[in-house]
Amino acid sequence: MRTAEIGQRFLDFFESKGHAVVPSASLLYNDPTLLFVNAGMVPFKHYLMGVEPPPWKRATSIQKCVRTLDIEEVGKTTRHGTFFQMLGNFSFGDYFKHEAITWAWELVTTPQDRGGFGFDPADIWVTVLGPGFHPDYPEGDIEARRTWLEVGVPADHIQGRSLKDNYWHMGVPGPGGPCSEIYIDRGPEYGVEGGPEADEDRYLEIWNLVFETEDLSAVRAKDDFDIASPLRSLNIDTGAGLERIALLLQGVGNMYETDQVYPVIAKAAEMSGKRYGADHDDDVRMRVVADHVRSSLMLMTDGVTPGNEARGYVLRRLLRRVVRAMRLLGVDRPVLPELLPISRDLMADTYPDVLTQWDRVIGAATAEEETFRRTLTSGTTMLDDAVTRTRAAGSSTLSGQKAFQLHDTYGFPIDLTLEMAAEQGLDVDRAGFDALMAEQKERAKADARAKKGLTTSTEAYTELRAKGETPFLGYTDLSVPTSVTGIIADGRSVTSAPTGSVVEVVLAETPFYAEMGGQDSDTGVIRASGFDLDVLDVQRPVPGLVVHKVRLDGDLAVGDQVQADVDPANRFGACQAHTATHVIHAALRELVGPTATQAGSYNKPGYLRFDFSARQGLSDELRREIEERCNEAIHDDFEVTDTQMPLEQAKAMGAMAMFGEKYPPIVRMVELNGPWSRELCGGTHVPTTGRIGLLNLLGEQSIGSGTRRVEALVSTDAFHQMAAERALVNELTGILKVQPDQLTDRVTKLVADLKEADRRMAAVRSKELLGHVDPLVSSLAPAGPFDLIAGTVAGVSGTDLRKLATEVRARVSERPAVIALIGGETAKPAIIVATTESARAKGARAGALLRAAVAPINGRGGGKDDMAQGAGSDLSGADAALKLVAAELSAQN
Repeated sequence: MRTAEIGQRFLDFFESKGHAVVPSASLLYNDPTLLFVNAGMVPFKHYLMGVEPPPWKRATSIQKCVRTLDIEEVGKTTRHGTFFQMLGNFSFGDYFKHEAITWAWELVTTPQDRGGFGFDPADIWVTVLGPGFHPDYPEGDIEARRTWLEVGVPADHIQGRSLKDNYWHMGVPGPGGPCSEIYIDRGPEYGVEGGPEADEDRYLEIWNLVFETEDLSAVRAKDDFDIASPLRSLNIDTGAGLERIALLLQGVGNMYETDQVYPVIAKAAEMSGKRYGADHDDDVRMRVVADHVRSSLMLMTDGVTPGNEARGYVLRRLLRRVVRAMRLLGVDRPVLPELLPISRDLMADTYPDVLTQWDRVIGAATAEEETFRRTLTSGTTMLDDAVTRTRAAGSSTLSGQKAFQLHDTYGFPIDLTLEMAAEQGLDVDRAGFDALMAEQKERAKADARAKKGLTTSTEAYTELRAKGETPFLGYTDLSVPTSVTGIIADGRSVTSAPTGSVVEVVLAETPFYAEMGGQDSDTGVIRASGFDLDVLDVQRPVPGLVVHKVRLDGDLAVGDQVQADVDPANRFGACQAHTATHVIHAALRELVGPTATQAGSYNKPGYLRFDFSARQGLSDELRREIEERCNEAIHDDFEVTDTQMPLEQAKAMGAMAMFGEKYPPIVRMVELNGPWSRELCGGTHVPTTGRIGLLNLLGEQSIGSGTRRVEALVSTDAFHQMAAERALVNELTGILKVQPDQLTDRVTKLVADLKEADRRMAAVRSKELLGHVDPLVSSLAPAGPFDLIAGTVAGVSGTDLRKLATEVRARVSERPAVIALIGGETAKPAIIVATTESARAKGARAGALLRAAVAPINGRGGGKDDMAQGAGSDLSGADAALKLVAAELSAQN
């Protein structure tokens, strides 16, 4: 049974049980604690936690997931992978253990010709929470055990296990509860008898049924947590591993041999001329290729582009590990254009976006591979240099520090370092490298733990959100009489706050727009009895709850009646900028192409920036076209409308959606004219594009591989900028006495003249510099076993002094000579010490000589054995400094 069919059977089964089929959320789900969605329950987390009311009582989904903490282990075993798909069914206060267990058993054991998975009941084992591990379950999860017995699982196939195995939580405060896992016995060839307790290779877990019963206030470990209270509603959260079910139903040994993965291994084998299964190291590399190609495809489809930070960095590592693995398999040509289409075709049935986003995906991947191939070339040069230095130092081992620098700074893989060092007869301090890698991983884990800690601060918000959503009335009303329903001070919900406090205020309803979707928050005042509160910020800390940050100029209490007034001028400016963002997006897609999709934005009154996917920058001509097209749309005064409709209908109409954004079943589609632009958007807008007034495109730049950014001013800010530029042009034309259309030619000629003047001056300076060489060489005098050339050169400092010392040294290169020169101004003297090769052979060290000589000129400096440079603040000590150099050399007699 194909993997896609297994997933569809799961959805069909639970749809028949009254579940809403929910599409997979983007891997870039909007959660500050996660880089990527890493579990099937992530999109439902707020519903399970009670933060947000669920739109359905029952739901089912196939959720794509990525986990990269064990990325270095991928391929070494057949258990580790970065991308996987989680089948899930969820109940939000509806059904509970009996139904969850009964339905799971039904689906797993129903014959395939009747729509089930067809596992033999005799091969099924289950685990439940055992006795003595949880205070609320002193005898273990009796209800779960009883239900499994009722459906037909023999008592000796039900094992009780500890909290570590059969209790689930998110790793942070929130919902938790006992769980029950379903295992399939793969047979004696995979291990010993005795159920999951004896061998989890033979008995493979395929499904975990979580029974959420309590709210955890603190989580210290898998089996160490504090329980705050029972949950308001009992929830079901299950997760079944699609790849694990597929490997069992397809009769293959592991997930790498399933139908959605193995064809990539086959292609890698074909390209390299290797045979999968013939060599362990080659097999590991092919598994790395298969896993990472699929993960990269899915991440790029969801909008990730290769970069140096966060999500982009993970993707870059995945792509580069593919390239390096293929190189170690002997394939030096570009590989991603051949491998990615295989995975695309395998995943398209379940995720059709891999087809619609393909042009952008393959463009970004190809560009990244080209960049990495250049990195490999430069890394090879740096490695060769490191090998030479290692040999010169008399060592046969490349340091772990150097190997880590090549890996971390230049992206040069450790396995290539090991391979290429071995080719040149050197070992690598792998233990030192591994220690530095471990330190880096620990820093990353600490950062992840810190990010997880962010969720602990939402408790007060969750408590207030449970009382109801904050209606936003600001689309139509900028002034609203309302009341205070909550106050948060120092992270705690309070009933009142005194004058002078900075607090967050929750209102029964609000006209204030909370920062969201790239649009900055509104400003304005909340008018209380006898005083006004300036609104400093407006946020949505949890879905459905709006908080207003204010500084109190009087005492405020929950229940107080207030008037919420948005600043109308600020709001209008925000509307102009946000609508202009839609205009720029539409112009980019029209003129650059459909792959120029939004990757982020920010707008506030008078200003906007817009990030979009692109392989290369915009030419000056194309920037002018985009700006002109935007202003044409403004001049044409397109009507701006918004319509509420089902999400799928909006997508079918071509409405653009932001990757990673969470959209409710009913969405707001904003449309410019009929239709030039359609986007899903919750922001505020002007009624027609003409109200934007004017758009001035300021510039464009790269902000990461495959992502560009444009910035623009709108309305009066755009006019003021253009007026300032016109004033500057007028000033320059007046100074240069030319007409505006002659300004470019005149400035170009001036620049050329200046360059020519600089060239001539440099030639004169060089000639003057060379005039010092002969007198200095003729001043050569013995100083112990060395020849010393020492002198003060008036008016020569910095780079010129270094050039002079280099030229003099070249004239006496056959002698054991030391050159010590002092130049510069009275208050800023410079000093240079240089040595010839034969002088260094006798022990002369430029750096040491300079450090001994700088005190008289009140200076400091340093350098290498061949040349050192310093600076001071007292030229009067020059003679004394040079005498110190002579004394140091003479002392070596």
